[in-house]
Formats: sequence, structure tokens, C-alpha cells
Amino acid sequence: MKKKLQVFVSSTYEDLKKERQAAVQAILTSGHIPAGMELFSAGDETQKEIIKKWIDESDVYLLILGGRYGSIDNSTGKSYTHWEYQYAGEISKPRFAVVISEGALEGKIRTEGTQMMEKSNRQLYEEFRKEVLGKICKIFNDERDIELAVFQKMGEYVSREDLKGWVRGSEVPDLLGVFQEQLKLNSDNAKLSAEVTILKKQLQQKQAVEMFDGLTFEELQETLSKIKIEFPKELSSKENLSAKSILNLFFILKDDFATGITNQANISEAQSFVYYSIAPRLMTFKLLEKVKVAGVRYEKIQMSNLGFKFLKMLEIHMISKETSESPAKGGKGSLKTDDDVGKSSAPKKTTRKPRRATTVNE
Repeated sequence: MKKKLQVFVSSTYEDLKKERQAAVQAILTSGHIPAGMELFSAGDETQKEIIKKWIDESDVYLLILGGRYGSIDNSTGKSYTHWEYQYAGEISKPRFAVVISEGALEGKIRTEGTQMMEKSNRQLYEEFRKEVLGKICKIFNDERDIELAVFQKMGEYVSREDLKGWVRGSEVPDLLGVFQEQLKLNSDNAKLSAEVTILKKQLQQKQAVEMFDGLTFEELQETLSKIKIEFPKELSSKENLSAKSILNLFFILKDDFATGITNQANISEAQSFVYYSIAPRLMTFKLLEKVKVAGVRYEKIQMSNLGFKFLKMLEIHMISKETSESPAKGGKGSLKTDDDVGKSSAPKKTTRKPRRATTVNE
């Protein structure tokens, strides 16, 4: 959108009519809007407040300083032009000035008379001129210099994003559509914020629960109880073994896993099956892990820290279920063990010779 900046033009009036006209024309030619309050009578407090309002609403303040100081405002002790210049500075309004050169002023005095120079408040004028020359300004000799200065500065100001200016109504976006879109975005944002809050709460709750490689104790227990291990016919008939869940086997072989099992050359058929068929399934869930053994050629697998933590919670769970005789029977996620669990954990007395136990390191 092409914006038009409003420029407040400040100066004394009678001595600078041609200069003001040149500035106003340059502002209009550059596509902007001039504004000025030179027609208001001095000393009218109401008009002074209106001047303030016009300066406030303008985008840029332009001072044209000739050889006159101007009429004095009794409330400030300064001329109205001087007061306007300082007020624009106080409210941080972008301002620039064009100041008549000494040679041009002398020429105006020669051609138009001594009324072109300040007589009554000479010291105040000199102080004001010095103040203006200490800021951004251009020296002019004629109206052409004023026009060039205005063209240059307006080209700089129009590119500033902080100066809003005025735009055509036809160039303004559909505000109703923008407002409705904003309402929709606010609604969507509120929904997303609510969802994020819920997800954060769920995450915090999940983090408060003991986790096993992304699974809760109950989830891991149920998963392991559903994975069945079929023993080879030769081994099942010799050792009287039937299909068991990987959860049952983890509990039955907990002592062997705690100390570690190996693949030494002299291990039994049962030990070999545990090492190569059962242990890898438990390693998948990071309950077991391989460890290095210095100075030997065989490998060793033993219970991991995660495995010990799971075993601890498993035994606490069993105690809470008041199943001290054997792991809990039946029920979703419970230990589904058979007589072998009892034989491994608490052998019963018998008159016949006990069956050879299935351990790893014999």
C-alpha cells in the first residue's frame, strides 16, 4: 500500500510566505499532505491545544526558520514557532528544518526591509537558531533549495515503517474478513493450547510411573505373558517341560540370569537352549544384556539394571497379591506359571530322588 505522510509546516508567517508556499508545493508534489496552523491568532489557548493535536496527528514536523523569532507565548516565554519545534521534539516526532542563510537573509532585508529581521527578541532568536542548527537541518538561499530539501527528506521518511501515514480506503484489506480470520485463529490457538496442556499432563503422569524402555510395568508384564516359548521335543520329553511364557521363564531362571549364563563349550542342551533361545527374547526388552569377560573366549549374558528393577517390582506385585506359594495364577498381566516355578523356587520334599534341576552353570 502506498502511504501519504502528513507534514506539519511551522514558521513565522508574514516574512516567509513564499518559502512556505514552496515547501507546501514540494510536499504535495511528492505525494504527501501538508498541514499548518499559521492562521491561528497568537495568545489563544484553545488554538494552542489544537496546534498540539495537529502536531500529534502528523507524521513529520518541518520548520522553516527565517530572520524573525515570532510572537511570544506568555505561558512559555518563547515564540510559538520555538514552542512548536520543542514540543515536536518532546513527543519524539521526526522533525527537520530548513534555515535561511545569512547571505539570503541580508538580501531579503535589502529588498523587503528591516521587518525581515528580528529586533525585539534578538537574543531569543539567536538562541533558537543555534538550537536548530545543532540538529538535522538544511541551509537555504532560495525557494528551490527548500523544494530540494523537502523532496530529499520525504523520500527518506516514506520508507520508514514506523511512520504509518494515510492510505486510500480502497487499498485497505477487508477488515471484517481479517477480523473473522483472527477470531478463527484465536479459537484454533485456544484448542491447541488446551490439547498441549492435556498432553503435558499425560506426559508428566507417565513420567511419574516406572518405565521399562517405554513400557509401564503392567504393559511389559502383559506383553511378556503373551509370548510363548516352545521347547524342542527332545528337551521337553527329557526334562518334562511344556510351553511357557517368557514371563514365567524370566522368573524361573532369575537366579541364573542374576549371576549370568554363558555359551561355554561344555554346557548342557538345556543351558544352550536358555542361552540361544530364551535370553535373546529377554534382551529385546533390555531385561538382559551381554557383558564382557576378560581373558576368555566365551560370551556371558546376565540381568541388566532394568531387569533387576522389573524383577523387584514383579516380586512386590506377587506379595501384594498374597501369592507367596507361587506367582499369581490367571488374570490379565499376572504370572501364569506351572509347577516348574514352584520346583525351581521352593523344591518339595519327596521320598524319590529329586529331578535334576535345569540350571546354567553346573
